Formats: sequence, C-alpha cells, structure tokens
Amino acid sequence: MTLKAPRTLIAALALTAVTAPAFAQEVNVYSSRHYDSDDALFNEFTDRTGITVNRIEAKADELIARIDAEGDNSPADVLLTVDVGRVGRADEAGILQSFSSDVINDRVPPHLRDPDGKWIGVSQRARMIFYAKDRVDTPPKSYEELAQPEWKGKVCIRSSSNIYNQSLLASIIEAHGEDTATEWAAGVVENMARPPQGGDTDQLRGIVSGECDVAVSNHYYYLRGYEKDVDGLTEGLDNIGFVWPNQSGRGAHVNLSTAAKAAHSPNSDEADKLLEFLTTEFAQQHFAGQNNEYPAVSGVPLHERTARLGIFIPDTTTNTAVFGTNAKAAQTIFNNVGWN
Repeated sequence: MTLKAPRTLIAALALTAVTAPAFAQEVNVYSSRHYDSDDALFNEFTDRTGITVNRIEAKADELIARIDAEGDNSPADVLLTVDVGRVGRADEAGILQSFSSDVINDRVPPHLRDPDGKWIGVSQRARMIFYAKDRVDTPPKSYEELAQPEWKGKVCIRSSSNIYNQSLLASIIEAHGEDTATEWAAGVVENMARPPQGGDTDQLRGIVSGECDVAVSNHYYYLRGYEKDVDGLTEGLDNIGFVWPNQSGRGAHVNLSTAAKAAHSPNSDEADKLLEFLTTEFAQQHFAGQNNEYPAVSGVPLHERTARLGIFIPDTTTNTAVFGTNAKAAQTIFNNVGWN
C-alpha cells in the first residue's frame, strides 16, 4: 500500500518552496575609514542593490596584516584606505587583485587610479601651504620654495613617519629625481621652526601660537576649524592664509582615499558592484561632504565648506600610484637628511 501525505502537508511544502528566500548577497569591507556616517553610504548601496555590507574597521596596516594572515580563506572583498601609500603596501603584500570596469574608467581619471587596475581613488586630499598673514607678506608659492634659506626657522611640518609627507616626497622624487628630492628634504629640515611633532592640526596651531610662520597641512584640517571649535585653531583662523602650491608648474600635490579589491574576494561580483557604486554622484558627495574632501569624479559639486578654498590646479601629470612605488626611496631620503 502506498502511503500518501495529507493534502495540507503537500500544500504547505509547495508554499515553502515558492516563498523560500533567495540566496542572501553580501560584501565584506575592511575599512580604515573611521566615520560613522559611512553607515548611510553603505545603507544606500544596500537599498539600491539588495547587497548587505559587512564592515570591519581598523588601522590600514592592521587590516593589511589581517588579510595577509587570512590567506586564501580571507573573507575580505574590498579594502578602503585613506592614502595611496598605504594601498601601495597592500599591493606589495600581494593581497589585492586587478579589476576592470568601463563604468569606473569613464568616471575616474587615469592619474587617480592604479595603472594595473588594483585600486581606484574615491576622494582627493590636497596638501597645502598655510601662513601667518600678520608675519608673512609673500608666502612660498611651491613646495620647492619651502627649502629656500629665507624660511629658516619658520616652517612647521609633520614627521617623516607620516604617510602624507612620505607621499609628498615620493611625488617630488618623481618630478625632480632623487638627488633634487634629497636637497629639498635637507633644506626643509634646516628651515624647521621646531622638531616635527603632532598631526596636521598641530602644524596649523603652530601658526596661531607664533611658533612658525609657515605650515604644511592637508586642506581639510584647516576647514575643520570652521566646521567646529578646534582648540588652538578656530580662534586664529582669521590670521591664517593659504596657498595652492605649484599652480604655475605641475599643480598641487593631491593624495587619495582609495578602494581596492581583495585578492581572494569570495563575493567578487558584489565587490565589483560596490566599487562602481563608490564612483556614483551620491557616494562622491558623501565622501566630499563628511570630511571636506574633493570628489575623485569630475563634475560632482563641491561641499560648501570645501568650496570656500576655491578652485585649484591639481597635479595630473604624476600618477598617484608612484606615491607607493617611491615610498621606500622617500623614507631613505628622510633618514639620510635627519628628518625625524
């Protein structure tokens, strides 16, 4: 005798088969960006695509070491960093893979992405020269001028271990060669108002306190003084002038926040979709707005705070990838000239 299942059970099984949820899509992001506002960015991506974003945050070097240790079984799909020098370290560690997208290539200029397709820039960070208006009539107009004798004892700048300065020197190596770059670094050391100390905000504070007449800082640290009350900076903003360097030459040095695809990405298609999303106008405005950065995609409106700095000529002749490839040479020069 053949036993038959009750009609109610058959109906229930059929209903279950029809309504069973589709396979969940996800993408795992390892990020050295420590902004709570990125939740809104990834939520928008999920709303548009149905792909859940799982995010792990840590310092870039820690994330690179973690992905390397995880090896072939790493769950990492996308790595976000805030400097080309750091993503260059990731590439050297062999934890990235090339990816290709016509969408990205149409949106992101060639000098803001890796020639081998290992990473793309998602926002721009300009390194600027600032000065005390009441003590400086004619500020230096280029990075090279910072090494001239007239600025002896007047320059505040961060240590050589700072990735921003490493990338700046890497760009000077590319533009002028190692010998000239060494002369420049030695000249800046001679002109330092004090031993390197603190972050970019502290260099700007040095102008306010009178310790230095000229300082080097990424642009958004200055803008933060307008956005909120920054102790030792905001009260002195009216006396701080700024210069877009090298406007009659190669243009201002610009570094990047970057996005890269992990070598063993288990969710490859989802990773590609996220990388393309990061170049949309929504994402670009998000990056620019939350930290007063410049979009990597042309035509995207500037945030009103960033717009106060006006329009400048960036260095588009130097591919930003050299910030990573010239990093070791830059550090060697720093060590040789005694830039602590």
